[in-house]
Amino acid sequence: MSATAGAASLSKLGFAPGQTVQEFGYDDDVDDDLRFGIEDVIGSELEDEEFNDGADGVIVWYRDGDEDLVDLLVDALTKLFDQGYVVLLTPKAGRPGHVQASDVEEAASTAGLTTGGQVNVATEWAATRLMPPKGPRR
Repeated sequence: MSATAGAASLSKLGFAPGQTVQEFGYDDDVDDDLRFGIEDVIGSELEDEEFNDGADGVIVWYRDGDEDLVDLLVDALTKLFDQGYVVLLTPKAGRPGHVQASDVEEAASTAGLTTGGQVNVATEWAATRLMPPKGPRR
């Protein structure tokens, strides 16, 4: 993917300059090119799971067999500013740890999120934008 196409795909997911983006589920199998691409777009490093301030966006790397996806999505939601979003990254079909789309949809719905469709941003990983309900959160 070219740098221009990559930045366009990342902006479709909601990433923009000046945002604070927190990352959950980092492991040695994540796509570093994608991580660096997000950092290039937002203009700063990704924050880790220990970050306690609010975030404009959260990325979640999730594989089949990881901790409960609903709990992870709820944790991600608690970090978001109003108008924030979650990008769920799961291994693509045929890859180890692949997560069925129906499982993503069910977990997102249970966590109070709606899916905004998948965007192709990496060779091994599928990205799904998840949005909380409109209006201020309590």
